[in-house]
Amino acid sequence: MNLAVPREIKPGENRVALIPDTVRKMSKMAVTVHVEAGAGMSAGFVDADYEAAGAVIVKDAMTLYADADMVLKVARPSKEEMQQMRLGAAVVGFLSPLGDPSYVQSLADSKLTAFSMETIPRTTRAQGMDALSSQSNIAGYKSVLIAASTLPRFFPMLTTAAGTVAPARVMVLGAGVAGLQAIATARRLGAVVASYDTRAVVKEQVKSLGAEFLEIDLGEDATGAGGYAKELSAEAIEKQRAFMVKHIGASDVVITTANVPGKKAPLLITEEAVAAMKPGSVIVDLAAESGGNCALTEADKVVVKGGVSIVGTTNLPATVPLHASQLYSRNIFNLLGLLIKEGKLNLDFEDDIIRDSCLTHDGKVLHKATLDSIAAKLV
Repeated sequence: MNLAVPREIKPGENRVALIPDTVRKMSKMAVTVHVEAGAGMSAGFVDADYEAAGAVIVKDAMTLYADADMVLKVARPSKEEMQQMRLGAAVVGFLSPLGDPSYVQSLADSKLTAFSMETIPRTTRAQGMDALSSQSNIAGYKSVLIAASTLPRFFPMLTTAAGTVAPARVMVLGAGVAGLQAIATARRLGAVVASYDTRAVVKEQVKSLGAEFLEIDLGEDATGAGGYAKELSAEAIEKQRAFMVKHIGASDVVITTANVPGKKAPLLITEEAVAAMKPGSVIVDLAAESGGNCALTEADKVVVKGGVSIVGTTNLPATVPLHASQLYSRNIFNLLGLLIKEGKLNLDFEDDIIRDSCLTHDGKVLHKATLDSIAAKLV
């Protein structure tokens, strides 16, 4: 079985799907790994390292795709890349099925068997394959570094001969994987941290990291399937926004991480809330790619409004490409342990991980949530 690792062509995508150490571990899988020349360069992995690990270096993408039984990617393949893949080939990557169900249909039309890393179930058995969590950890960490470098003051309290400097006050909205890492990183840097999440079940996790957990009675539970947040009612959203203005205004840094799979990011920071912040304050919006949690966020831009910097950088894991690739490569390796048996593709749909992660096969869309989204658009 031939596995292909192409160079990522999406602008700003510096990660690579497999690193040399992982290629070396795959020697017992009865597979051959083909890597496009320069595929790992942006992440710090040179072709010679891949060759030493047993991979075959292929000079161009067209040749790579022509011989591939399975293509391993980070970003989802473009339509041009899909056209270069042979009929019946498999593809693994971040495919964003719920955000763009029409794209999933194009995968089916291309007769590709597609596995999405976003739809790996969040179960104990699947933890080692959960790329969404491994990359969110990096995003949460990097968001705090961006905030600290943008903020015109120290994060920690400092006692000096010239007087004492008070610590920065950081508020983290959303206490999922990215939010918890942001809390932990901000605490390590010495900030006073508070966090808010609509899911009361995360309270103990937030407090265990030394942060204050802010509470408001929304009149409903926002915990959805798989531990993700679900969409709130209009009334609950208005209560939440009003609550935010006071606490956001008292913060030097606000980091937002609230996302609902397949939906536009919930608006948590209104223009009124931004206006309540002191000049020099910073907002880092990790939901910028899906519309933003802040009303003033612009994807991949830094907007300054009333002296407040609103950072909308997307794809933060790609800004830490070496370790992001290392973690993602391990996730892929663990998934391949299920998907490949004796050098052949294993499509055991009785296995919940295979069933939930497989979007398309044999020209059909199999993923239930995606099918529901497609059907809803046809109504």
